[in-house]
Amino acid sequence: MADTDAVVIGAGPNGLVAANLLADAGWRVLVLEAQPEPGGAVRSEELAAPGFVADWGSSFYPLGFASPVLRALNLEAHGLKWVWAPLPLAHPSPDGCAFVERGNVDATAASLDAYAAGDGDHWRSLYHRWEKIGPAFLGMLLSPFPPVLGALRVARAAHVRIPWLTWYALRSLRSATRGFKGDGGKLLLAGNTMHTDLAPTAASGALFGWLLASLAQEVGFPVPEGGAGRLTDALVTRLVTLGGEVRCNTRVSRIDVREGRAVGVTTADGTTIGVRHAVVADTSAPALYRELLADQELPRRVRRGLDRFRWDHGTVKVDWALDGQVPWIAEPARRAGTVHVADSLADIDAYSEQIGSGHVPARPFLVVGQMTTTDPTRSPAGTETLWAYTHVPQEVRGDAGEGITGRWDSDDGERMADRMEAEIERRAPGFRALVRGRHVLTPVEFQRQDANLVGGAINGGTAALRQQLFLRPVPGLRGGAGTFVDGLYLASASAHPGGGVHGAAGANAAHLAVRGARS
Repeated sequence: MADTDAVVIGAGPNGLVAANLLADAGWRVLVLEAQPEPGGAVRSEELAAPGFVADWGSSFYPLGFASPVLRALNLEAHGLKWVWAPLPLAHPSPDGCAFVERGNVDATAASLDAYAAGDGDHWRSLYHRWEKIGPAFLGMLLSPFPPVLGALRVARAAHVRIPWLTWYALRSLRSATRGFKGDGGKLLLAGNTMHTDLAPTAASGALFGWLLASLAQEVGFPVPEGGAGRLTDALVTRLVTLGGEVRCNTRVSRIDVREGRAVGVTTADGTTIGVRHAVVADTSAPALYRELLADQELPRRVRRGLDRFRWDHGTVKVDWALDGQVPWIAEPARRAGTVHVADSLADIDAYSEQIGSGHVPARPFLVVGQMTTTDPTRSPAGTETLWAYTHVPQEVRGDAGEGITGRWDSDDGERMADRMEAEIERRAPGFRALVRGRHVLTPVEFQRQDANLVGGAINGGTAALRQQLFLRPVPGLRGGAGTFVDGLYLASASAHPGGGVHGAAGANAAHLAVRGARS
């Protein structure tokens, strides 16, 4: 007799979304998490100093706030409260500061016109397209593959101007920025594209830059009040009210398969748990197919696909407790929740080329999060909880700077943190004097804390076009949620539509599981 209707492996956001939707369908759901607490990378701790609440992984959630998947769960009724910084986004440079002001296109445009007259109008044109097709496009992007209904909605919203969207979606960042004459607009798109692992010359880079910049303009970059962990708390609370259970410190070692169907799981201590309907895995694709299904013979297409599977870049993240706000030279950056740090596209090119050649960048591009500026509950009045992350190669062949080995031991971590601090100090003299404490997360530590974040890869696999849509994670698996085992579904960022806290991968797996149980 089955122990439960479904087991979800992993209590990251996608796993918890899947569990909630299965519970909504009337299923009895058990979530098994290897770590001591749920959330995956969506957790909060006092990392750098007592009283300074930091987000262990992700922090800002424009996709989460706008996601039809998360909105449908009504997490606000379960304790989630969103808050915003005065500005969602700023990118200072030697010639000024490009920024986005939520809901105020004129202010955003003026910041770009300060670099080159007319660039504000070019942004208005790009954003006007988002206004016409944004919600429909986001629904299409986050829906199961192939997104037939979503594509029809986009066509109606755009009055069948799909060719522009297709053309733009395939463009590189370098190509797309040619519409701006000054650096402000170019940096605005480039900084957002750099949230991925795509180089400025890579196809589809323009799409990611336009998507995040447009979301910043429309909904801002909101955060959960009190810490990212409050988003996880709301997902867990909602699930428990529906009768679901989250069991931590419980690592699944094997998915049990009988006659081609998933019938349960075995945990590391030898406990077996049977399922009536489905096993849903919020794990990386390599972990699912090569570890949890190690007893099964993989179909040839899956083996070949896994051989070609590529992770996104590694990540180094530093959290600081500061005795005051960051003294940015550029005033708009002092009001922004997210600050992008790079002087020019040439600097971003150099950074990307160094990573591409396997070298740790000498002058890293940074995504900086000013958490107390965004959410005053994060630290005592007059102080700042700050973080910054940057990408590094998955396999380090050398250091474009000096002294980093790529072992990512504590010495490497401290040297990289010093390098990142130097980039902020150049743009905010006096920053280092404010540091009360700091905490460094290397690629090794990311993976130790969450097995899905292999080598510090935070997006479940590369965002390159070769591993997107029906090619994610490998060809022939219905966009990744379906597997070759009946009743087994992949719900992680390794599946379509990929990284970001939007819940879509979990939702896609849950919907497919419910349909599979009915057939």
